[in-house]
Amino acid sequence: MGNELAGKVAVVAGGTRGASRGIAIELGRRGAFVYVTGRTSGQERSEVDRPETIEGTVGKIADAGGEGAAVRVDHLDSAQVAALAERIDREHGRIDILVDGIWGGDEYIGWGKPVWELPLDGTLRMIRLGIDAHVITSHHLLPLVIRRPGGLVVEMTDGTAEYNAKFRVGTSLGFYVAKAAAHHVALAEAHELREHGCTAVAMTPGWLRSEAMLEHYGVTEENWRDALVREPHFCISESPVFVGRAVAELAADPDRHRFTGQTLNSGQLAKIYDVDDVDGSRPDAWRYIDEVQDPGKAADATGYR
Repeated sequence: MGNELAGKVAVVAGGTRGASRGIAIELGRRGAFVYVTGRTSGQERSEVDRPETIEGTVGKIADAGGEGAAVRVDHLDSAQVAALAERIDREHGRIDILVDGIWGGDEYIGWGKPVWELPLDGTLRMIRLGIDAHVITSHHLLPLVIRRPGGLVVEMTDGTAEYNAKFRVGTSLGFYVAKAAAHHVALAEAHELREHGCTAVAMTPGWLRSEAMLEHYGVTEENWRDALVREPHFCISESPVFVGRAVAELAADPDRHRFTGQTLNSGQLAKIYDVDDVDGSRPDAWRYIDEVQDPGKAADATGYR
């Protein structure tokens, strides 16, 4: 990996933690200047109430040899996103890469419960975070993406288009609608951006070893395999670096427009671009979930990473 993205301007919305943090770091490592936005800064936490901050992400970009800026933005607030657009226009005049990873709705999922048994406010909050915030962001920032041909828009989601073609049993209506919407947002953006020579895709990581997931299992990135005692299928999990490397490769690919309108996943792009996770493996999580986990087979990642 080199500095193929040097001179590029990137925005990672929701880059506070998880996959979006991994993407922001890898874009910065490859030379892009990265604006990292989100609701949790050193001064104020969002409803997610976790310690990761946008400044922390920019610090990790710097550690990787890159540059960036942390901007606290609530992407459900149109005025705040408009102000972000004005700042980027003033400082750089364009956006080359826009990654929309806005979420923060995990506490509202209500695993496996029907919509009438869940608080309505929580269900609607997930839909607003997964759909409204993405549309607001597109409205204000896409005019900067189309300033030059070749711009890339990445709508982050959970699940491939094929996997989300049916209801995600065990989740909930609000979560499912919020995440499945990304496939259609990417399709619409691909159509609207086409005449400007820009590309839009949806992107999903696999079973992510996010900060929250590691904490949930009481492990770290160094000893994550200890969690297999509690959840054997965690054997297919991947670090945020994996999806970060995949998206960075996509951004550096001069022929990326061949993917426009599609929903991509980290395992898929890893094969195309020949990239590995931090442990040297190449997890293919969604194929594993479809062929091993969901059919109820014993956990075994052989042939899947």
